Amino acid sequence: MSYSKSGKLNVAAARAGMDQKTARKYLRDGVLPSDPRPDRDWRTREDLFAEDWPEIEQLLEDAGALQAKSVFEWLQRRYPGKYQDGQLRTLQRRMRHWRATSGPAKEVMFPQTHTPGRLCASDFTCMNGLRVTIHGQEFPHKVFHFVLTYSNWETTTICFSESFESLSEGLQNALWELGGVPSSHRTDSLSSAVHKELGGKRSFTSRYEALMEHYRLTPEMIQVGEPHENGDAEKSHDLFKIAVDQELMLRGSRDFANREEYATFLGLLLARRNAGRRERFAEEKATLHPLPARRLASSTVLRVRVRTSSTITVLRNVYSLPSRLIGHTVVVRLGAECLSVFYDGKRVEADIPRMRGEGGHRINYRHVIDSLVRKPGAFAAYQWQDDLFPTSRFRIAYDLLQTRHGIRAAKEYLKILELAAKENETAVDEALRTLLDAEQAIDFQNVESLVRITRTPQKPRDVHVAPVDLSRYDRLLGDYRRIGCVA
Repeated sequence: MSYSKSGKLNVAAARAGMDQKTARKYLRDGVLPSDPRPDRDWRTREDLFAEDWPEIEQLLEDAGALQAKSVFEWLQRRYPGKYQDGQLRTLQRRMRHWRATSGPAKEVMFPQTHTPGRLCASDFTCMNGLRVTIHGQEFPHKVFHFVLTYSNWETTTICFSESFESLSEGLQNALWELGGVPSSHRTDSLSSAVHKELGGKRSFTSRYEALMEHYRLTPEMIQVGEPHENGDAEKSHDLFKIAVDQELMLRGSRDFANREEYATFLGLLLARRNAGRRERFAEEKATLHPLPARRLASSTVLRVRVRTSSTITVLRNVYSLPSRLIGHTVVVRLGAECLSVFYDGKRVEADIPRMRGEGGHRINYRHVIDSLVRKPGAFAAYQWQDDLFPTSRFRIAYDLLQTRHGIRAAKEYLKILELAAKENETAVDEALRTLLDAEQAIDFQNVESLVRITRTPQKPRDVHVAPVDLSRYDRLLGDYRRIGCVA
């Protein structure tokens, strides 16, 4: 009951759930609690920064990203003693108000409507920050990350570079795991998919277009320096790596026995993440068009000539080949992680680990040892000498030979290296270990003697097995019968 009907203040206040003094105040002022308060256009405190605000405003207009703390420290340096540390919060509120009322316009993010089966997005992301190790050794790597933008279904492929071969293998792995193909594929401005033409125009590379055509995918690219345009992949990177990091902490170790164990770990994690997307994924999968009859080869085919140094250059990295191929043109099949070499239709070298970056070299001493033995003088200044020490013991052996033999050290060392190439590298390395531990002289003769011993098969030993006295078991069985343990 209201006061106007009852005329009793205590009754009206009790029904409104307020104190009588509060009710009396509202009656006196003629203002109800539900009435809006008038806008306040006056300050309750003096504006501490009014005098210097024009300078502050100019700073903000020139460099809108300045933080209040940086501006406040600038004011303290410009006007020593005028501003105290406790006034920073006031400046923060004043700058916040200025940005909301007079500051520059902010970038607007436009939510997108995703259609099932229309778009997939992919990109590479570096995993080094997770500090994963394989058998105690650092494992620097990336992953190719593939996402369906409607259901957020995702999968990854471990890789080591952002090459076209890695892109092709990762994308095809994702599509075949998915079991179908969306309508379009969006990627970052990767050099493996996009090249810049004269005048700044960008277009897709012929290899990437061929890959898209094989899977009937419509390629899309984002603008340079605008990663948010591929936001589905970019955001998924962050969430995926956070999930991996959390799972590694729960696991209690970031070390894996081998790469396969690590890949299985990632696969199980992705399966759990995708499990919560089943409903939308089912909608999406129903709209995918079928896969082609076969995968497209991810390797790149190159034709290169073997130089007189018994080497070839592939993407600015040097690899050695058997010297008998010098002067011939070979076919190189370059994969994401390995390369194979063919001559006249026959494979002459298989699964050579592909180097990352540029300017590297991988020299197999077996390819050049014959010539080095004939020309030992070339060893001392050989451009890629470090590659001719298969293990650290070979390096130590050469250093000791230099101390003992001087200029003849190369000839003696190359004979040992030739023994490793034509007999057994492991046996030679073990022989060097034995000599070093025993502090014996390192030379070809001593090494060869030890290798010959390991090469000679040991005579089989005669094995004598004493006859078994079965009567002991009879006596044991009789004892068990007497005490009632056996029926």
